[in-house]
Amino acid sequence: MTISSHASPSTDPAVSARESLLEFRNVRIVYDNAIEAIRDVSIAVPEGGIVALLGSNGAGKSTLLKAMSGILYTEEGEIENGSISFRGKNVHHLTPDGLVRRGIVQVPEGRRVFPALTIDENLQMGGYTKSAAEIRQQREKVFALFPRLYERRGQIAGYMSGGEQQMLAIGRALMTGPVLLALDEPSLGLAPLIIDRIYEVIAKLRDEMKLTVLLVEQNAQRALDICDYAYILETGRVVLDGTPRKLSANEDVQEFYLGVSGSGKKSMRDVKHYKRRKRWLS
Repeated sequence: MTISSHASPSTDPAVSARESLLEFRNVRIVYDNAIEAIRDVSIAVPEGGIVALLGSNGAGKSTLLKAMSGILYTEEGEIENGSISFRGKNVHHLTPDGLVRRGIVQVPEGRRVFPALTIDENLQMGGYTKSAAEIRQQREKVFALFPRLYERRGQIAGYMSGGEQQMLAIGRALMTGPVLLALDEPSLGLAPLIIDRIYEVIAKLRDEMKLTVLLVEQNAQRALDICDYAYILETGRVVLDGTPRKLSANEDVQEFYLGVSGSGKKSMRDVKHYKRRKRWLS
């Protein structure tokens, strides 16, 4: 595990053992030409793995996904420095449509299905870049992953439960035949049993469908249970990274992200010391 400003993507053996599919290199992102949201962040996502981005609200996780998906402009955001590369080629200047055609697809926070359309129609919309034959093939894969969607394929999406809508949002993204799937807070607002099912599917995407997954989560324990490597962001910078085993063994991660403390209740002095130390890191 390293504690650094990450001038270059990690060289940990867990990451370097496979070729990096996606890389953020020294990325700085600013909103409204004034507010710095991401500062000098470098992250490597190896092909065929699950990489998790962890951190509290406002840490910069979703901003990185928006940059990767080409939608920063919708919130007056801009990459002022650094680059984002996919398969060794810079892609941070491509349009959202161009990125989807390259194989980069994001499932946004809050699901955002088309509420007035049926499940089948939502999936059809997801496959707009594909031929009719490819759409049929991808839809079969989606229904195999989510039998519930097959059973209710004629239902209007707006009347589905939150868990069903999350399944549909992932299914719609899979209709594009992605190479890299980015999931933004897939467990947000869902019941534990539904979260279990969603995470089972995420594991299958890696293990059976050989997809690369970039997972943004506040639920650190869930993410560390499934990912191959993780980065922790705070105030727009990577402050810790490592394998799940290494991060889970870190005392600060245990206490402030996993809710585990072996030393009992912390005093206000201890908390202030931790916060002060985090400021030094940033």
